[in-house]
Amino acid sequence: MDRNSAIIVTGAAGFIGSCMVGYLNRNGYDNIIIVDKFSEEQKTPNYRDKKIYASIEREELFEWLSNDPASIGFVFHLGARTDTTEFDYSIHEKLNVEYSKKIWEYCTEKNIPLVYASSAATYGAGESGYKDDHDIIERLKPLNPYGVSKNEFDKWALKQKAHPPFWAGLKFFNVYGPNEYHKGRMASVVFHAYNQIRETGKVKLFRSHKPEYKDGEQLRDFIYVEDVLHICYWFMQMTSAQKNIAAPGLYNVGTGKARTFKDLVTTIFSALHLPVNIEFIDTPIDIRDTYQYFTQADMAKLIQAGYQEKFFTLENGIQTYVGNFLLEHRYY
Repeated sequence: MDRNSAIIVTGAAGFIGSCMVGYLNRNGYDNIIIVDKFSEEQKTPNYRDKKIYASIEREELFEWLSNDPASIGFVFHLGARTDTTEFDYSIHEKLNVEYSKKIWEYCTEKNIPLVYASSAATYGAGESGYKDDHDIIERLKPLNPYGVSKNEFDKWALKQKAHPPFWAGLKFFNVYGPNEYHKGRMASVVFHAYNQIRETGKVKLFRSHKPEYKDGEQLRDFIYVEDVLHICYWFMQMTSAQKNIAAPGLYNVGTGKARTFKDLVTTIFSALHLPVNIEFIDTPIDIRDTYQYFTQADMAKLIQAGYQEKFFTLENGIQTYVGNFLLEHRYY
């Protein structure tokens, strides 16, 4: 990709999107078109100091693109309605499916490579495993409308005969890291646990209701946001160098190593130099039947495609997040 070409980042006021803009800035890119709904003031610090070419309201993007002469070299479509507690599917459908189709069609028409955010929420309870195999996509049973919308777009993308010159849908697992201050209850477990510990000196975890798991030993694949940025950037660099090593398609973005909630909070206590103090509480009845006890990304596909970076361990990621960002309320 020509360094003079612009890069579109949707969701640029949000958590991963704003970090992506910061990461691009750190790598010498400032010709960035940021796209989001910018009226939410609590998100402003996420992007306020970023170097950009233009900021465009989400609903005005395509009209703006039709009138602006900027040459677009790459699109990171990271914007979405991510609220898993929003059960009105029409909201998710509009933003996560229909808007994503317009992004896809634009990239196809203009011959622009595209990386978009899918989600590990598409895997549901994991009945079909956590392998980013295209053959299982139709069988997946997401547990909420958000996951359904992400899977519907993945299914649609895989069926398209007309597509961008390269595309990748990235199934993000449990991402944590800076710039999630605004997310409320949708922020990461790391963020919530950190705040609980700072306020009360202890942390509450769900008790296990399955005999094969001890309390606090439910497992998730937690990935530090900088690893997500590395992967997104790797795809862009690969296409920029016209080295399409990776095949277009869906890719898991986790570490490939599930860790327990107990490991997670113990590391936060350590980062804060405090004694471990965990209180176990019953998992609420309304989510108990669908609560996931294990998620772990199968990362073989991305690694076989040529990605060679080492992932942050849970300990290194949390120490970095707490020490470099949360303690000082800093932004990426």
